Amino acid sequence: MVLRYFPKSVRFYSQMKLFCGVFVLLSLLSLAGWVPKARGQSPDSSRTARGLDAILQDYAYRAIRPPMTGVVYEAQPPPYLAGIKLAAMRLRSGSLKRKGVTSYFEFEIPVGVVEKPYVERLVLVYQNLGNWSSSYYGLQGFSFITPVLGLLAYDAINLSAKNLSELSINGTEQQPILIRFSNVKAVQGGFSPQCVWFDLDGLPKFTNLESSDNVCSASSQGHFCIAVNSSAFPPPPVQPPSRSTPPHPGLSPSKKSNSRTWKIVGGVVGGFLGLVLLSLLLVWALRKRQSKRIAQMEQQSETGEALRMATVGTSRAPVAMGTRTPPVLENEYIP
Repeated sequence: MVLRYFPKSVRFYSQMKLFCGVFVLLSLLSLAGWVPKARGQSPDSSRTARGLDAILQDYAYRAIRPPMTGVVYEAQPPPYLAGIKLAAMRLRSGSLKRKGVTSYFEFEIPVGVVEKPYVERLVLVYQNLGNWSSSYYGLQGFSFITPVLGLLAYDAINLSAKNLSELSINGTEQQPILIRFSNVKAVQGGFSPQCVWFDLDGLPKFTNLESSDNVCSASSQGHFCIAVNSSAFPPPPVQPPSRSTPPHPGLSPSKKSNSRTWKIVGGVVGGFLGLVLLSLLLVWALRKRQSKRIAQMEQQSETGEALRMATVGTSRAPVAMGTRTPPVLENEYIP
């Protein structure tokens, strides 16, 4: 009686093993998908100027929704780069060459500018590094009196692409790219400001201002600012620390980024372990229930079916039930 239930239990255990295997595989895949994502959002990849350009290109492309030509899309940089102003504008190559761009924030692109290599559409990514300017484009002996502004061109064939190579957009000496700086600090003394152009390799090139209106010119894309000799700015006065409130050193950006990354990884690993423990508890409960049912069936098979009791004389004795088919004598079949 018990043996006929064993095939069902075997099938049950095999199904549970398959379920557990699929569950563990999906959990591992989800864990593998979360961890690289957390690492991809880490600020470690933005420690260099080239890494910063790649991250800003990605976030600028995300803002081009829906993609329209000639529209300026303001984008939001990642939280760990707060303070940077970012925008993107999608253009046709032919329209850029025929019409140029009269005003793209501080930039003015003249007629006749072409990109190399040629693409059908391109995206102009605008950067205003703000208080991050000296962190990525610091110059020894010079101080910036404007934030560093960037203008970089990329291919627009795939707005989901990352780590794209920059296109080269070139002007001429007669019609260069103009940068009209608006946020300029005042300079003390007789120091003359200079235009600084950083190429894609980070190498600076100094030129004179085009006019007294803080206008710089460039023949190609890159990052631009106005700088003066550091002696034009007196050193800030040193203030003694307050005795009532001792200074509390904050965490460095690298320590904060590492702490944030470990929190994300710890949360993912903790959630995965919780799901595994929950699945193991469910499997244990189902097995306990199945073993209890098997024990009940074994007990019923050993006990057997209870016989009827009948009174014979002065005592009671078990009596078997009558047979379903009564016996037939052999002579009844003889004709």
